[in-house]
Amino acid sequence: MLVTKHFHLPDVGEGLTEAEILEWRVGPGDPVGVNDTLVEIETAKAVVELPSPYAGTVTEILCAAGEAVAVGAPIITFEVEDDSPPQAGPELDATPQEPVDPPAQDEQPTTPAREPVLVGYGPAHARTARRPRKRKTEQPAVTSSAQTSLATPPVRKLARDLGVDLRLVAATGPSGRITREDLHRLAEQRATASSAPGLPRDDVVRTPIRGVRKHTAEAMVASAFTAPHVTEWVTVDVQRSLKLLKRARAHRAFGNVRLTPLCLVIKAALTAIARHPEINAKWDAAAGEIVQYPDVNLGVAAATPRGLIVPNIAAAQRLSLREIALALTDLIDQARAGKTPPERMRNGTFTITNIGVFGIDGGTPILNPGEAAILCFGQVRRTPWEHKGRVRLRDTATLALSFDHRLVDGELGSLVLRDIARFLERPELMVLHQ
Repeated sequence: MLVTKHFHLPDVGEGLTEAEILEWRVGPGDPVGVNDTLVEIETAKAVVELPSPYAGTVTEILCAAGEAVAVGAPIITFEVEDDSPPQAGPELDATPQEPVDPPAQDEQPTTPAREPVLVGYGPAHARTARRPRKRKTEQPAVTSSAQTSLATPPVRKLARDLGVDLRLVAATGPSGRITREDLHRLAEQRATASSAPGLPRDDVVRTPIRGVRKHTAEAMVASAFTAPHVTEWVTVDVQRSLKLLKRARAHRAFGNVRLTPLCLVIKAALTAIARHPEINAKWDAAAGEIVQYPDVNLGVAAATPRGLIVPNIAAAQRLSLREIALALTDLIDQARAGKTPPERMRNGTFTITNIGVFGIDGGTPILNPGEAAILCFGQVRRTPWEHKGRVRLRDTATLALSFDHRLVDGELGSLVLRDIARFLERPELMVLHQ
């Protein structure tokens, strides 16, 4: 006998309450297997692909692309054989196609079974009430609120390039699908209307604030207005560091490894933190404590199409320079592809932001919430510099350290920044402080 399984939106991170449906990979009538990708969602921390916990046939999509859905709400239903072995996944409720008599009132309720979860996900702690849906023998007609899901990825990209809201497009494609011609038609209508005298322009681009961008904005505002920021900066001669990198790249131990100046900045920062571990901490106002961490979970700020994220390298102080380079490459590649795992977005203790890649000399970064300090690395540039009693052109870079003045005083912040600068000016000193 066939039964219906409801897939509920899982909590793919700690404390998340909702996620946005980005793109469905399946539709009604599609067969799916266990671990086949069902949908791509965007949480406040990352973009995540949700796998199917069952093998069966999709019967109904309950949430359209672009819709914000609460954790615990059903988003899709399947038809599966009732003798299928249960798979680990978010809470699923099975509804037999044959009616089942309710239990007698004098019967004692059975103890609920332990709630299964997807590997790496937490259980949904909040349950969202939803009105029971009536079963339909035919697929309902596509409504305007769901039309945003009936467009291929290339059409969605074209819509973004043209600044067109898919919800405003009249679809003429098969099964209500939006085509390129539909987008161009609407864009031409807007251009004609905007050129008419006396008419208001309607080509203003409006982007909803949600997902990663919304979370980042809220976190930065909270950080800026709760932690008293102090920023210090220093310009340092990094010519010896660049020569060291050049020699390292030629060494066979670093074959096929992307070794950049940022890798050496990370190594210098980790060595400085080892000398001054008090900066690897946070101010816990609720507990009335300063919490100092044994491991440095080093965050690296990464700009992505969906906004700024700060994934971290766990226990980075244990890594060699080669391992730091490999971990940094993996972190950046995942962030650019929008595939950063949720566990990499949690429990950071110290952050580095590299604005030098944009040709910027320096800045005053805002603390990542829950951390005591953040280091800003500016561009490396040729600068007139006094060296051995003569002014010469040397490779220099500006470092800026912002810190929480509640637990990092001026002395500690200055010592950490001084040591990072010394290690970059004379990288051989890092060996002496291992």
